Amino acid sequence: MALNKVQKRLRIKRRVRGKISGSAELPRLSVYKSNKEIYAQLIDDKEGKTLASASSRALNAKGNKVDISTEVGKAIAEKAKSAGIENIVFDRNGFVYHGRVKALADGAREGGLKF
Repeated sequence: MALNKVQKRLRIKRRVRGKISGSAELPRLSVYKSNKEIYAQLIDDKEGKTLASASSRALNAKGNKVDISTEVGKAIAEKAKSAGIENIVFDRNGFVYHGRVKALADGAREGGLKF
């Protein structure tokens, strides 16, 4: 059975989510990207709550998509620091760790998050 791009990503996502989980002490940084925007959330899976979130829509940043993704990473790191979170688990959500996803992760690391 041939899989299209979305089905392939969802299969990878399910495989990865079976291995990682977030908690209040070590939340999961979930990344979602659409064609225009990129979103990041810190999630406590045990309680089912979002602890912090940031998106390119909320920032209204200018520049190319990779630069905007870096700014979103820095914004989520700043919100995490204010919530007292230093260490996280990174969930790329089935997306390839390249381009905008990598830029967001690098921005979060620059902001002080450890993963």
